Amino acid sequence: MAPTAVNEKTPAPKPEPGRLKNEALKSSIHSIRLPSAMMPSFPDIAWEPLSEIDVTDRENLFDAAQKVKHLTPLSDTQKDELALLVGERGVVFFRDQELDIYQQLDLARHFGPLHKHATTPIPRKGLEEVHVVYNDASRRPDPSAFSKIELWHSDVSYELQPPSTTSLKVITGPEYGGDTLWSSGYALYSSLSPGFQTYLEGLSAVHSAVAQAEGARAAGLPVRRKEIETIHPVVRVHPATGWKSVYVNPGFTRRIVGIPKAESDAILTFLFNQISNNPDHQVRFKWEPNSIAFWDNRIVMHSATFDFWPATRHALRATPHGEKPTSVEEYERQTGKEAKDRQLEIWKQQGVAIDVKKNSSLKARGYND
Repeated sequence: MAPTAVNEKTPAPKPEPGRLKNEALKSSIHSIRLPSAMMPSFPDIAWEPLSEIDVTDRENLFDAAQKVKHLTPLSDTQKDELALLVGERGVVFFRDQELDIYQQLDLARHFGPLHKHATTPIPRKGLEEVHVVYNDASRRPDPSAFSKIELWHSDVSYELQPPSTTSLKVITGPEYGGDTLWSSGYALYSSLSPGFQTYLEGLSAVHSAVAQAEGARAAGLPVRRKEIETIHPVVRVHPATGWKSVYVNPGFTRRIVGIPKAESDAILTFLFNQISNNPDHQVRFKWEPNSIAFWDNRIVMHSATFDFWPATRHALRATPHGEKPTSVEEYERQTGKEAKDRQLEIWKQQGVAIDVKKNSSLKARGYND
């Protein structure tokens, strides 16, 4: 059971006994009006398979030195700076943003053509490019149906061109719980030994939409586009930063290509556990009304916490396509640049010299914390 949070604000007057149950439920939900047009729907329609599309890489970016406090209006330069900041940090948070779904979609279109999800709900108003996240008292999580590790994912990584700078804004959320965690593929790569890094750079893995589509059909819901499986590099390079990131996730990555199954299983199990269990790679965000998060699906994985039932959690996601994932070899051949280890680059900026080969031979030391 999750620990009980304590509200240190001045306590509200004690409710009448007959109203205790209703008041408790109301107090667990942020007081923000729930727009009916943004409620989830599952229209039974069919979409054509996705084909390769042109994406303008936001590479000619500035140094993100300006502090963006309000997301509207933003100039194209500021949007590029935001994209670079998210590409460097992995995820960036803003609070108190009066940004409606149309403005959220317009901002997302600056980063690439918008993705339409084949199985998850869209708004009743028919905005097919909006991904609706919705849970309420009618949908109690079933822990026998999934493990916590399986919930970690990078959004629709099975697509030919998976998402880039993605945003989520919470409309209604629980007073406690319902947080989201992100785990850095940059940090995961940097934490590995040099030999293992080099080995992973030469591997590719299968990302699959099959289980997600079969789950929708089993629930009696439509699948709007035929499910696919796609092969992506295990280590990809971000086009703007030039940094290397591990690109596998428990939700959609099924196997590594061209190696024995036992070896593939062992490698993926290790990487999945690092994604879900290593706090050195993670950040956790508590949502408030009008909070919005931007994350780069190319370099982070994420998972929500389902510790808020029976309260309601309702959010809207805008998801632009990125480029086809680029391996280290492809990046260096196409650009003539050397792909970098993010952590080593940060240390270099700080004036810290690290001899990777020499450092790897040091004796193990315990922690003193």
